[in-house]
Amino acid sequence: MVQAGNPLLSKYNTPHETVPFDKIKLSDYEPAFEEAMKRHDAEIQKIVANKVTPTFENTIEALEFSGEWLTQVSTVFFNLLSAESSDEMMAIAQRIQPKLTGHSNNISLNDALFQRVKVVYEQKANLNLNKEQARLLDNTYEGFVREGANLSEADKNKYRELTSQLGSYTLNFGQNVLKATNAYTLSLTNEADLAGLPQDVIDAAAQKAKQKGKEGWVIDLSAPSYIAFMKYSTNRDLRKDLYMASNTKCIGGEFDNLENIQGIINTRLAIANLLGYKTYADYVLKKRMAGNSENVYALFDELLDGFRTPAREEYREVQGFAIGKEGKSIEVMPYDWSFYSDKLKDSKFDLNDEMTRPYFELENVKKGVFGLATRLYGITFNKNTQIPVYQKEVDAYEVFDKDGKYLAVLYTDFHPRAGKRPGAWMTEYQGEKIQNGKMTRPHVSIVMNFTRSTETKPALLTFDEVTTFLHEFGHSLHGMLANTNYPSMSGTGVYRDFVELPSQFMENFLLEKEYLDLFAVHYLTGEKIPQELVKKIIDAANFNVGYACLRQLSFGMLDMAYHSISQPFAGDLRTFELQAIQPTIIVPVVDGAMISPAFSHIFSGGYAAGYYSYKWAEVLDADAFALFKETGIFSQDAAKSFYENVLSRGGTEDPMELYVRFRGQKPTTEALKRRSGIIE
Repeated sequence: MVQAGNPLLSKYNTPHETVPFDKIKLSDYEPAFEEAMKRHDAEIQKIVANKVTPTFENTIEALEFSGEWLTQVSTVFFNLLSAESSDEMMAIAQRIQPKLTGHSNNISLNDALFQRVKVVYEQKANLNLNKEQARLLDNTYEGFVREGANLSEADKNKYRELTSQLGSYTLNFGQNVLKATNAYTLSLTNEADLAGLPQDVIDAAAQKAKQKGKEGWVIDLSAPSYIAFMKYSTNRDLRKDLYMASNTKCIGGEFDNLENIQGIINTRLAIANLLGYKTYADYVLKKRMAGNSENVYALFDELLDGFRTPAREEYREVQGFAIGKEGKSIEVMPYDWSFYSDKLKDSKFDLNDEMTRPYFELENVKKGVFGLATRLYGITFNKNTQIPVYQKEVDAYEVFDKDGKYLAVLYTDFHPRAGKRPGAWMTEYQGEKIQNGKMTRPHVSIVMNFTRSTETKPALLTFDEVTTFLHEFGHSLHGMLANTNYPSMSGTGVYRDFVELPSQFMENFLLEKEYLDLFAVHYLTGEKIPQELVKKIIDAANFNVGYACLRQLSFGMLDMAYHSISQPFAGDLRTFELQAIQPTIIVPVVDGAMISPAFSHIFSGGYAAGYYSYKWAEVLDADAFALFKETGIFSQDAAKSFYENVLSRGGTEDPMELYVRFRGQKPTTEALKRRSGIIE
């Protein structure tokens, strides 16, 4: 029976069966989780108890489509835990996470269930399956093996213990980052401390102080506030204070993550060892395009060879500029880099964010981003205020295909809030699938932390924020355009080092005048972005490209170092971090600053032994966009091929096969190096 009064445990009576956020109370979550797990258990028991010989339909498909209620509850809760969290939700997460881990283990370690899967898997050659079915069968069988199905009973118990520990560590890590981010403010009451800040930034800081009931101005660690202050403030001491606040976050004190890091990497290693792998990276990379650590490090080495010399030259140039600007010797430190490099960029190209912001008013940017999807794929967007949202700032759009047929729901959530974790991401409240001949269309959300409007101006975005919008929107297209049968392989259900292709591909358009002309107009005059400003944007595109590449490589190499340990770690994490990123260090290191304690991507966000994916996918996206450059950036033929072979197919085939079918060739680093100006 459906639990009376709990909106999470019934079909939603809303437009397109979207989540009735306005009906859900905090007290609904735990009972809904408990009931949904019971329902899932019953479905699993029904599969196991089936007396009929195991078949693809009664075992593999039945398992794939089981757990619908648990998925419904989990997606709402965990998406809101990231986007609209509270102390109460964090407490619920602490209570429910171990139960969910136990529930998942009860399925993956259910021997009777695994034996049914195994029977079907061993008959694969005789089942006449299509490619999608065959891949689902492979994924299902390998998933059981990778989650301990072949372990002895004693080792299964050990696996349960380890995965439960890991769940607690990762949850604590993420909650500490959010709490530490929210806990810090830099309160300024002396107007002299605002020197160098543009008026928009000052207005935003004043507005933030007003909201917090403080005098003067408040700078915090949210991206728009932090980035702007580091870029524009002429007060070096305050820049250093803010930098240290950000880069010593979660080191010691109430929100310490150092013990969580050690617990996470050692527990992951123990799980990998238990499953027969030497390192956690070996375990992860077996199911990635890269295949193994050697291929990841080969990519790192190739990029280091190509970009390290330009990065060093860039640092020397910024250093020389700083000395010239200050009229005295100065060593450019990490808390100086944004400030002096931005001034140098302005000097070289007569270009800075304040020149482009007026042409990137959020409403116009939305039209430009949505309009690009219309131009490429024929899809359209209609804001629907009847669809419930989880926060008043969130908008919901109905999405229609080129024939006017309903395709998806898209939620957009643009600005920082206390309950929202830092960064930007795409997620789903409902995935795409076809079950019993009925197609379920996706409900997708993109969440960001962009510059807010002020009392005098609308939200005017930086060039980087527009880039981020396009990036996350690319992920959303991967979800919205999905056309597959099985939810586990739909949309973004692909290898981690393939998932960033659709997102990073979209970023390329922002350097094309033909695209900018479609939406970049001055928010006051309606004047199109001037040709000379577009030229400056394009000319400056590769400014400090070497530094940017090595910065990404530092994250990737640190991630791989943590997950390539073959013995439990008991050393000093700061020393370990410095050794790992040493080949990428260009700017002097600040004593006490660390990346790891707030590195959510790898310690609580699913990118463990996978952060290299951004660089891996950058090779793919540069190579992919080269086709559009050759045939026209709005080429319908190229867009059709990208849609049919990449965006719509999810994880139904090997990603390299899908890519080659789209591109006609395997990717090389040549297009990336050419785009970056490393080669002619």
